[in-house]
Amino acid sequence: MRDLLPPAVAVAVAEPGDWSGQLHAAEAACLGERAVQSRRRDFTAGRVCARRAMAALGLSPVAVPAAADRSPVWPAGMVGTITHTRDYCAAAVARSSEIRAVGMDAERHKELSAGVRRLICLPEEDEWCARLPPGISWPAVIFSAKETVYKIWHPIVGGWLDFHDALVHVDPDARTFTARISTARVAAASATQPPSLVTGRFAVDDDLVRTAATLPAR
Repeated sequence: MRDLLPPAVAVAVAEPGDWSGQLHAAEAACLGERAVQSRRRDFTAGRVCARRAMAALGLSPVAVPAAADRSPVWPAGMVGTITHTRDYCAAAVARSSEIRAVGMDAERHKELSAGVRRLICLPEEDEWCARLPPGISWPAVIFSAKETVYKIWHPIVGGWLDFHDALVHVDPDARTFTARISTARVAAASATQPPSLVTGRFAVDDDLVRTAATLPAR
């Protein structure tokens, strides 16, 4: 993820020991006793990475509990994001005085079924994917990009964003994407200056799709 985000954002990628690292009491309380082992491992690695990213910015590595919808609750003065997929986890943190929001997502690179594509892609996006160079699962890139866009949107607006609420255009040569959020969704948002356009970068290497984006501080 470090290659997809600006220098103002600190990134930490999970190392082998992070999946069984130590949690703060406030973080452990968010898991509860019924959390399955995979959830505990992902949650733990994300929080360990988050504190490592904080330290890289010279910030105190404090607890990052979870809200009722499981989104991370970042300390005042910070923005951040966490992503995890099978055997991969990363966290990114920035000062809110420099970055308004940061989002990133990692997915395994694989073809998506027709049913999943219909859930994720708008008709225009499906048509674009068919015209893009072969060798990459472009619907998987769009899926990851929309997950990143949601992670930008949610902390600002405090609400959900459906896959069809954002139209993503991918530039396969520049390895960038642009997401336009529907005017109806933007108009309905209660936040001040909700984002209507998000631009980011993506990478596909080995069996991993990675996407990331930021909004500058207002």
